[in-house]
Amino acid sequence: MLYELLYPLRAWWFGFNVVRYITFRAVMASVTAFALSLWLYPRLIAWLTTIRVGQQLRGEEIPKLHALQQHKSGTPTMGGVLIVGALVGATLLWGGLHEPVVWAVLGVTLGMGAVGFWDDYLKESRRNPKGLRPRMKLACQVLVAAAFGLWLVTYPPVGTGLDVPFMKAVIIELGWLFVPFVILVVVGASNAVNLTDGLDGLAIGCTTMIALAYAGMSYLAGHERFAEYLWIPYVPGSGELAVFCAALIGAGVGFLWYNAHPASVFMGDTGSLALGGALGAVAVLIKKELLLVIVGGIFVAEALSVMLQVASFQLTGRRIFLMAPLHHHFQLKGWPENKVTVRFWIIGAMLALVSLSTLKLR
Repeated sequence: MLYELLYPLRAWWFGFNVVRYITFRAVMASVTAFALSLWLYPRLIAWLTTIRVGQQLRGEEIPKLHALQQHKSGTPTMGGVLIVGALVGATLLWGGLHEPVVWAVLGVTLGMGAVGFWDDYLKESRRNPKGLRPRMKLACQVLVAAAFGLWLVTYPPVGTGLDVPFMKAVIIELGWLFVPFVILVVVGASNAVNLTDGLDGLAIGCTTMIALAYAGMSYLAGHERFAEYLWIPYVPGSGELAVFCAALIGAGVGFLWYNAHPASVFMGDTGSLALGGALGAVAVLIKKELLLVIVGGIFVAEALSVMLQVASFQLTGRRIFLMAPLHHHFQLKGWPENKVTVRFWIIGAMLALVSLSTLKLR
């Protein structure tokens, strides 16, 4: 918005030229989202506490985790509403709204956030920790991702090719199969973040690291010379996604300020589904879908731990982990919550660095 308003004024004062730079607007988007979070979260937490919107634990989980999770009961949830609000607000303020990819990623974020909000609302209004029925929840996620995939098929600048990491100019053309692939990536990322959101600061910390890596990749993918030099697909307009990713970082760090152990607020499904969907959408738009397995390795491990646990128990009657998702396994092994979170952050940071190194390993 400010880009469209201020850049034409450069004819009167050269200082307005600064808004044309993606790097400047990315920094300002991050700072704006962070400032909004710091200002509004105390008010949101107070309001949620007043109306008694608090975390509810499933009864069958308490015996397994002993008293490890009981302190979380009653902590205000649905804080993801403000994560999404700060992210979208900062992007609209500093992003290049003339680029369709910006509207596409905002649409996916808001769509997944709406599904999560519906789930959170049902949990709170009915005082039922299970919320939205799993099949209905998955169907809504698939609907959002399918709409995004269908739009991509009709938007030539992004295309329906699949870039293969570590290989120069190797693109696998998927055609209409790109739509189910997009559904897999976006819905998978959304649910993976949701599964990881079980410890104070864990999911949001890992999310901001991925957003930082994708901010850099988005800028490079949207710069024709850099893309050509690095042998990565050039996607016109995708540089503006760096502003979106930077806003995500600011909103995420602002939320972490209040979500750090012991958490004063939780994001709920509103935040986790929206953030996962946003990461998946950015990965698709900059043609780094397969790289999401590396940069989002923590989320992949968490999701796989659940799938392996369920499969093993159904096939053999035995559990591989003490409890899934994976972070609960380490909790039950005796690791304090903070240690699990920080160690997962460290792994996430290393994976983000590895993913950036792949830009040159082609």
